Amino acid sequence: MPKTRIELPETIEHLSILNERGELDQALAPAIPDELLLKLHRTMLLARRFDERLLSLQRQGRIGTFPPMSGQEAAHLGAAAVLRPTDWIVPAFREMAADIWRGRSLESIIVYNNGFSEGGRVPAERNDLPISIPVGSQILHAVGIAWGMKYRGKDDVALAFFGDGATSQGDFHEALNFAGVFQVPAIFVCQNNQWAISIPRSRQTRSRTLAQKALAYGVPGIQVDGNDILAVYAAADEAVARARAGGGATLIECVTYRMTVHTTADDPKRYRPDAEVEEWRQKDPITRFQSYLAARGLLTPEAVAAEEAAVLEEIQSAVDRAEEEMKHPADPLLMFEHAYAEMPVHLKEQREEFIRFMAERKEEGRNG
Repeated sequence: MPKTRIELPETIEHLSILNERGELDQALAPAIPDELLLKLHRTMLLARRFDERLLSLQRQGRIGTFPPMSGQEAAHLGAAAVLRPTDWIVPAFREMAADIWRGRSLESIIVYNNGFSEGGRVPAERNDLPISIPVGSQILHAVGIAWGMKYRGKDDVALAFFGDGATSQGDFHEALNFAGVFQVPAIFVCQNNQWAISIPRSRQTRSRTLAQKALAYGVPGIQVDGNDILAVYAAADEAVARARAGGGATLIECVTYRMTVHTTADDPKRYRPDAEVEEWRQKDPITRFQSYLAARGLLTPEAVAAEEAAVLEEIQSAVDRAEEEMKHPADPLLMFEHAYAEMPVHLKEQREEFIRFMAERKEEGRNG
């Protein structure tokens, strides 16, 4: 029997708009107002300096283990910036710049990373899920939210963040398959930072790109320079517009790099060379964005210095507020709330058992 070629309509493109020197491809540049460009810059700078402060706090024993995100600011902030407040963000655990953009307070991040559950509470007015530690599990949640919005006739979208390691999980493939079949308004943003803890990208898959995995499920895919905030913004903006118009999901692979440790319990020097880190340091998303803004006449060295001082002051104020808040923790019974619309019997039983336990401990304290 003769073979016949099956023509596939989709291909994978790589998008880069702002190169490592901050030079712009004018033909591809998205239309972003100057005020928004400066807000993006401030948020990236705030997130970077706050990330550095959190690492310092952890080394001092003032917070617990946490996952730094320095180097990946553009890969998630650029995508979050195109959303409306009514859209949903379903994060993993390395999207702090997007969290700040959506209105999360710095002190809540400190409180959360010190083990207080109230730090993870999302205010009712924000359509964001709490961070998800199990790798890839949150992608299914995003698809469910997107399906619910489509079922209700809304034009909102759900945007899920995850790392390159998540593309090796079954949840990722099940989510994309469902999204493709039912054409749900979901945007999948993979922050490909080259390492799934100590496993390099080359050991996870032989696919030339991660974006091409979307094609198997009938979903458009695109690879972008994840350290180029303009490219991430443009790709996300196009994907969101398509989703709102009923065109279904999109997978965006943001090629970026984790500049520091996977978490503060990790030692990357044991598995990746310093030369690799230095090579990626030259591609810093903040440095190139500042070069671009300076060339546009929107940013001066004096303005950068003033912004640096302002964000450090903001961070210190947040640290002070968080440490004061942690002296007065919330009622531990709150841990039983908000997991279900109606508390099931087994959770009620656990709650009652915990109340008895706490009462016994209190009585023991009185009796010495």
